[in-house]
Amino acid sequence: MERSEWRVLASMYITDSHYLRVRRDTIELPNGTIVDEYFVRESRGYVIVFAINSRNEVLLVRQYRHGIGRPLLELPAGMIDLEETPSATAARELLEETGHASRSLEHLGSFPSDPSSSNSVMHLFLARDVAPAQPPDLDPTEAIEIQEVPIAEVWQLVRRGEIESAAHVAAVAVSLDRLGANPLPTFG
Repeated sequence: MERSEWRVLASMYITDSHYLRVRRDTIELPNGTIVDEYFVRESRGYVIVFAINSRNEVLLVRQYRHGIGRPLLELPAGMIDLEETPSATAARELLEETGHASRSLEHLGSFPSDPSSSNSVMHLFLARDVAPAQPPDLDPTEAIEIQEVPIAEVWQLVRRGEIESAAHVAAVAVSLDRLGANPLPTFG
């Protein structure tokens, strides 16, 4: 049987900053082919929070996303800071972006985001009975509009293309499934 692992022959960082770390690898494929420029984006990962208030509404945030050049409707989310756990990030991002807190954060899973060119992992959390705790504390690049949508309507936002980021679509599907409201049989 042919080996399946790629062997790294050389590696160097092209960019290494707080927000972006890109590595250029020279790799040998299992069949012996050498690839000189294989780029990998490194990350500490990020969290997405499916937050539900006492009225059975899901907190959504609409914000401008510079990579795509327009606002997107998403769940609260954010990057994991250095020496921070995913659950601490989930609580922090929920509070910072929405001003809401929850005593109950349930980890629903961790998912590789783009495994062909990144080591980034998305950690999904379910936050129940979220309630206002303070005003939002936004980063300088954030201008967020908060929406509270009945849980029964969230999948319709996905179906209409209003929630469109792949990670957030997946987060909605996994969260609704965990809550016993699996939307997938009616997708199409």
